Amino acid sequence: MTYRKMQLGLVAFGTLCFIYNLYEFFISKYSTKQGIIFLIECLAGIVLIFLPEIANKLLKIVIPDKIVYFYWFFLIISVFLGTSLHMISIISFWDKILHAVSPMVLTALGYGLIGILMKNASINKTSPWLFLLFGFAFAGTCGVFWEFWEFLCDTVANMNLQRYATSGGTLLVGRAALMDTMGDLLTNTIGALIMGIYAWFASRNKPEYFEGYRLSIRKKTSN
Repeated sequence: MTYRKMQLGLVAFGTLCFIYNLYEFFISKYSTKQGIIFLIECLAGIVLIFLPEIANKLLKIVIPDKIVYFYWFFLIISVFLGTSLHMISIISFWDKILHAVSPMVLTALGYGLIGILMKNASINKTSPWLFLLFGFAFAGTCGVFWEFWEFLCDTVANMNLQRYATSGGTLLVGRAALMDTMGDLLTNTIGALIMGIYAWFASRNKPEYFEGYRLSIRKKTSN
């Protein structure tokens, strides 16, 4: 299946999810506020399908298909399945699945960033530990900033993203209030570690392995 066919298939799936959320909105399955949030997040997810191409057009950054496909997979399980089709509410551990997959995507992106910072330097002659350590640290840092974002949303909009209260609104106290956040950070770390271990074994058998993640700057074409 080609890149374009996969993209069109993902757009079609996102559109179906949007239609489903629109149906829920009109039958008032959820509150008006929740319904609008679902619709907005689904539309945002459809737009985000084209983020790699937007980065190419505006920033001249070429993202390898390997990273793009991984990124699309995360969009499917997070925005379309998780939010639009409410898997995050139906399956109790769905949130932890997302926190395990997202650092894998971010670790891969970290490998690509190292590649772009190296410019024309040969990756084959570079220690794989440079990629492994940077990818792991990059994913971990992004995970911390995500928890900052959840804390901000909870503070401003009382969204309970960090699960500091029960579904009935009872506030949790002490360690119970920290379990979700610490669990997310732990899962994030494990996901990045798994990706790093896989990349380490892959690079031992294929020295040019990290070349497949390398981001590049598209050169301007002369008229």
